[in-house]
Amino acid sequence: MFGSCSSNDSKSKPMILILLGPPGAGKGTQAAQLQEKLQIPHLSTGELLRDHVKRHTSLGIQAKAFMDNGKLVPDPLILDMLFERVSQKDCAKGYILDGFPRTLPQAEAFQARLKPCTHPFVINLALSDDLIIERLTKRVVCEGCGATYHLLYSPSKQEGLCDRCHSKLTQRSDDTVEVITKRLHVYHEQTAPLITFYNEKKMLHSVDCTRSKEMIFADIVELLQTARRL
Repeated sequence: MFGSCSSNDSKSKPMILILLGPPGAGKGTQAAQLQEKLQIPHLSTGELLRDHVKRHTSLGIQAKAFMDNGKLVPDPLILDMLFERVSQKDCAKGYILDGFPRTLPQAEAFQARLKPCTHPFVINLALSDDLIIERLTKRVVCEGCGATYHLLYSPSKQEGLCDRCHSKLTQRSDDTVEVITKRLHVYHEQTAPLITFYNEKKMLHSVDCTRSKEMIFADIVELLQTARRL
């Protein structure tokens, strides 16, 4: 499948886990559980960018120059930050990426910079647009402690009030049908082609996300075990 790579490479190489999926599919939830299960870091390129800017590193200063001019930070700069981070000791066994790569050029550039015979394990969290809209438009957040509830699947015990601190529950401003529809359009236009890219490289594994988060997590773990990555 991967040319001259040994059949033992999946065991000897670091675990690079990429989570794909539309907004609302549960990437962050699954990444947190996988981080605990696999004992490898969950990395966010957005957090890496903010950290470099805050620390005034060479990469951060370059990135801030683009940001101050209202421009997107170029992919090569983001990749420099990412590969600097994954060279650290806590990433020796691998790492989890959620939200990156986001576009086909990013995926191609990321793949090109990996070591030979290092192949990401890519999981697509599959969920239809209708279900995403239902999930996100019925999500409410506590104004006090930030706890999240869902009016259908995980409502608070007392309507409109948080179970933890009894503060008011409100809908986030970006959880409207109009905003979610726009986010989904961007996803299908920019990120969905990654599914084809990784599928053609035989790295893609899809998981049905219409079920509970516990069942989704169990499926992911089973996929990793079947692929002899655990």
